[in-house]
Amino acid sequence: MKLHLSKLSGINLFTGYGEGYVMVNRQRYAQNLVVLGDRIVTDWQPGGFDHLTAEDFSRLAGLKAEIVLLGTGARLRFPRPELTRALCEARIGLEVMDLQAACRTYNILAAEERKVAAALLFS
Repeated sequence: MKLHLSKLSGINLFTGYGEGYVMVNRQRYAQNLVVLGDRIVTDWQPGGFDHLTAEDFSRLAGLKAEIVLLGTGARLRFPRPELTRALCEARIGLEVMDLQAACRTYNILAAEERKVAAALLFS
């Protein structure tokens, strides 16, 4: 699916997605990553959902977003609560959804100039 570009410039936006990939500013990515308005982290949790650790969420907390959108792949899966403690302690919101919903929600929040991070897992 293609997403329409907004008139926002200088921030990362999802411009498309499909089975096994997303596009950020028309560049294709097919590995787990974190997208923020000003940067893309491509070395986040290479093991996928089943290998998430508390350290992964501590790393997300260190990005200083207001809210983290966790895209859990093609289906919705919730991480164990003890893993997400660092986000709670840093007073950072966490929303869990499938990967495609995370892309759409990220674009809406970014357009509102919110400090949002989309942490996407393909597996």
